[in-house]
Amino acid sequence: MSHFVNRIGWLRAAVLGANDGILSTASLIVGVAAAAVTQNNVLIAAVAGLVAGAMSMAAGEYVSVSSQSDSEKADLARERKELRENPGFELQELADIYVKRGVDQALARQVAQQLTAKDALSAHARDELGISETTTARPVQAALTSAASFSVGAAMPVLMVVVSPAGALVPIVSAASFAFLGAVGARAGGANVLRGTARVTFWGALAMALTAGIGKLFGTVV
Repeated sequence: MSHFVNRIGWLRAAVLGANDGILSTASLIVGVAAAAVTQNNVLIAAVAGLVAGAMSMAAGEYVSVSSQSDSEKADLARERKELRENPGFELQELADIYVKRGVDQALARQVAQQLTAKDALSAHARDELGISETTTARPVQAALTSAASFSVGAAMPVLMVVVSPAGALVPIVSAASFAFLGAVGARAGGANVLRGTARVTFWGALAMALTAGIGKLFGTVV
């Protein structure tokens, strides 16, 4: 059976990228449009924001997840050394973990022995350190997923600039952004669509209101 948690390796980066792509690009569009510039200028700013944002997301995710990967590798190296130098203690440590989870002492010892005989490092990585195939850090995957999802998310408000009347850019871009991301993000993670949409609407409205206010203020001053 497929579970949503199995997607966690890429889902977090994908939802974060799409969320940032829509909200940052839509906010940029709303801010620039509020400054009463031409529709072509708004489009140029939006495309520039898409490209810069995608590259920024990729770099940020790669650096962040690489740090997690480095920490995991350091912990595994330490665990490998402890298994080599003190296997008896490590075996008991693994058995104690299973006892704390509700397994009988004798059975826990037997399970620990069998898992240690098969692959001691994997058993400790999973049950002691919490590192598994599902949650292990993958910097390149996170970077590519984040950049791609940012581009897809940002493409929607950019498209709205192209197809919307110049005088209705702000309401159309705002409404489309709120509707699109809340449903997609919640559906991808198996969450309630209305709850996901409400979260996005709140933060998106705040971001767009601030950028619209700045655009209006500086547009009037200039």
